[in-house]
Amino acid sequence: MNRDESRNDLGVVRIHKNVIASISSIAATEIEGVKKVGKDIKSGIMELLGQKSFSAIKVDISKNEEVKVEIPLIIKYGYSIPDVASKVQESVRQALEKMSNLSIRDINVSVQGIERG
Repeated sequence: MNRDESRNDLGVVRIHKNVIASISSIAATEIEGVKKVGKDIKSGIMELLGQKSFSAIKVDISKNEEVKVEIPLIIKYGYSIPDVASKVQESVRQALEKMSNLSIRDINVSVQGIERG
């Protein structure tokens, strides 16, 4: 049984990668200095079609059941990039551990740009 699933008397509960991406996105945008989670081409097209997508956040679950998350960010102008990125990593780690009980291996933040607040 994987760590992203748990068994109880009623059956198995599995946590999909989209749920991990969603939790990561919400935790990241709660940090002061984060303008928004960045986008890739696929998530931009999905948004144009009216579908909310967290596909810009990449989630990998290893064979050892460790989670690796890659988060692209747009930072507000005037904020310290290393400080904001560090706070995002900590916020995402805490949220994922609290809500999913998963073992977090890496939370990589990629700053894609700066925008005025």
